[in-house]
Amino acid sequence: MKIRILGCGTSSGVPMVGCACNVCRSNNIRNKRTRVSAIVESADAKILLDTPPDLRMQLLSAGISNIDAVLYTHAHADHVHGIDDLRSINFMKKSPIEAFGSADTLRLIKQRFDYAFIKKGEILNNYWTRPALIAKELMSDKEDHICINGLKVEHFKQTHGNQTTTGYIFDSKIAYSTDFNHIEVNILESLKGINLWIIDCLGYDNHPTHSNLPNTLSYIKYVEPKLAVLTHMSHQLDYDKLLEETPENVFPGYDGMLINID
Repeated sequence: MKIRILGCGTSSGVPMVGCACNVCRSNNIRNKRTRVSAIVESADAKILLDTPPDLRMQLLSAGISNIDAVLYTHAHADHVHGIDDLRSINFMKKSPIEAFGSADTLRLIKQRFDYAFIKKGEILNNYWTRPALIAKELMSDKEDHICINGLKVEHFKQTHGNQTTTGYIFDSKIAYSTDFNHIEVNILESLKGINLWIIDCLGYDNHPTHSNLPNTLSYIKYVEPKLAVLTHMSHQLDYDKLLEETPENVFPGYDGMLINID
């Protein structure tokens, strides 16, 4: 199993329009961050995490032309508004794509992008004119996991200010936690010793909806993953400086980063 970081930037991306800070002017390609997304691949499954506005270029850069499902963490624009780019994948595979998310997440996405979802009883003869998604609500009170082409996917709640986002665990080996400022202790306990944790880290400062570097490192210390990778990073965070500031099992993510997990 492997996971590729398609994008690891915050909602504005890095560089940010109009900013002349050192990170935004950096020549280091690993300081160039598109909006946050990733893809998990097993022998039989390709699962996309979110559809950010940069999705088309992310998929082209990674050489991805097919996916089996989309998992949504929440409905904020930087995680959803590239949804129309799934149209090309529908066209290539000539079939719909299942889109998983919480009830609130799917409701909000449908309010904005109703045209992208197949209606009950609808039969499509053309997969080019619009995306074709099948909404699949995560029922956390009735199931502890879903299975996508043989890959076990668990889900858990995270606090994102006054909202809730969804974190995911793949085959009990990879955890994906973006857009949170708090995770309950019982969830952290369930993550202990995991092989890889992709984790939110907006910057250095306190933030009402995101984790900062000190908080993120404290979560990592508690969970003790074999490897942790930081994502959803703003222009406060310089790649090379982060390498010096983090423990040996913690790395800043970068667009295109590929991590293999046995």
